[in-house]
Amino acid sequence: MASAQQPPQDPWYEGITPYQWLVLFVAWLGWVFDSMDATIYAIVLHPALDELLSHAGSGPATNEMIGWYGGLILSIFLIGWAIGGVLFGVLADYFGRTKTLVATILIYALFTGLAALAQDWWHLAIYRFLTALGIGGEWAAGAAIVAEVWPEQKRTRAAGILQSAWAAGFFLAAAMNLLLKGYGWRILFLVGIVPAFVALLVRLWVKEPDRWVQAQEREKALGLDRTVLLHDLFHAPLRRSTLAGSTLSFVAVFGLWGTGNWTPTLIGALPDMQALSRADLAGKVSYAIMLFNLGALPGYLSFGPLADRFGRRPIFALMCVGSLIMVPITFFTPHAYAHVLLLLPILGFFSSGIFSGFPIYLPELYPTRLRATGAGFCFNAGRVLASAGPFLTGSLVAAFGSFGQAASAVALVYLLGLAVLPFAPETMGRPLPD
Repeated sequence: MASAQQPPQDPWYEGITPYQWLVLFVAWLGWVFDSMDATIYAIVLHPALDELLSHAGSGPATNEMIGWYGGLILSIFLIGWAIGGVLFGVLADYFGRTKTLVATILIYALFTGLAALAQDWWHLAIYRFLTALGIGGEWAAGAAIVAEVWPEQKRTRAAGILQSAWAAGFFLAAAMNLLLKGYGWRILFLVGIVPAFVALLVRLWVKEPDRWVQAQEREKALGLDRTVLLHDLFHAPLRRSTLAGSTLSFVAVFGLWGTGNWTPTLIGALPDMQALSRADLAGKVSYAIMLFNLGALPGYLSFGPLADRFGRRPIFALMCVGSLIMVPITFFTPHAYAHVLLLLPILGFFSSGIFSGFPIYLPELYPTRLRATGAGFCFNAGRVLASAGPFLTGSLVAAFGSFGQAASAVALVYLLGLAVLPFAPETMGRPLPD
């Protein structure tokens, strides 16, 4: 007698239309170049500030000076990211996701390219601030459009793929650094102009989501006033969602930018890296960044399936605990380049993988008329406080003389993430609110 067998399940991607794949691809491509442009600064931090600070007439730049000014510029960058995310999130709800996506891509492409013209550290700070306006806004529009176009039961997979673009952008920036390492740091910023072509693809191929169009029509028919969008986020029943989502985002950003983006400088301080030329050191940094993101990629892609099975909150908790453990291990214990290469993929899985939860979770907290505003606010408002992360790390490095001790202290922020999770709404199994 034949034993009973379970019928085979259809693959998760069964039934996705070509247009839905197109929307995901275009949003993914925009986020790839977002990541590339954001990563370029971390890669060129040391050589760029070495040149710009020396040019200012203060003598050769020391590691303490580079740590101070580097942290200051990263903090300014995160403030711009926060402002752009909130501002363009509101504009995406007012004027449409597609139009906003085009505008933000053009902004970050243009000002990344202009950073190649910097002649002093504060020039670079201004260009990075303006670049960040577009980077922050692109996430809000892209996350909303993917959430609204893809089928309800498959949104978590799409969000994980979308966030994986961040790892792809890291790989692209590292590859460009290897390819162009003999041409100086300015050429890498010029490469950042390339994303402008993605804006043309968005304009030609992607329409406004039907869900957003229908919400606009309903509001016009009812004569609703839409002038207090941000105000609405802090009234019941959305207040709890806004506070919890913003805090989780703050924790993730503060942890990553306060620790992970100092990886190139950490490598440069290792004893077995001291005899290398600048070009050879740049190559070592590129390989390290690639390994960090090699670990981040499965973190991005696994968050969605795990969250569908166990819930959003337990997987956020898993990522916080993993990051809390791995940051001090990675930054405090290695004494050689090979040790760092073994630890970075594990750190990347947790400290970067947590970000895949936000394009899944944040759009689920808000109705269509406030989706981009709410998601953009939560994901980016915490960056104003998180902007102190790299600045604080730079100050701690100057005070302690050790990247390991500084990064380990900053990693304590993940305890805040664990503390806020019991108050965060669980959205597993709920449809996207209209």
